[in-house]
Amino acid sequence: MNTQFTKAPIFFRFEDLRIYHKAIDYVVWAHDSFQEYPNNPHNSFYKRFNSIAQQIPIFIAEGSAFNKIQFVEQLKLAKSSVRECLVLTSIAVKCNYISEDQETESRNQLMEMTKMLGALITSLQKNNDSNYDPQYEEESFHVKTW
Repeated sequence: MNTQFTKAPIFFRFEDLRIYHKAIDYVVWAHDSFQEYPNNPHNSFYKRFNSIAQQIPIFIAEGSAFNKIQFVEQLKLAKSSVRECLVLTSIAVKCNYISEDQETESRNQLMEMTKMLGALITSLQKNNDSNYDPQYEEESFHVKTW
């Protein structure tokens, strides 16, 4: 008997969050913006910038597996990474590592992510329930626009 097993697609709740996708887009932007400098003596700066940018979606993804209180804490860490990227963006433009247009683009993306993270944190804190089950609220994230 030839039976085929079909796996249901694995669903991770954080993949439904707009903020997660914005953060991934920012990681790609950072990579693309600095990729022309692989042998630059300031390569450690770019590695740090990319590493911090990558922390934003990682904190979002990790936090989504926890209860609301822990998720909020992870989102706050993501916000801290956003602020760190802003500082690194300011340093990068002052040191002529990136153009002023790139600085503006970075700042705009970081501002948008800060607002989105703040809205998500506020929403989660409104109904702060320590018995939070991440899978139970999965559907509510489909309707939200974070």
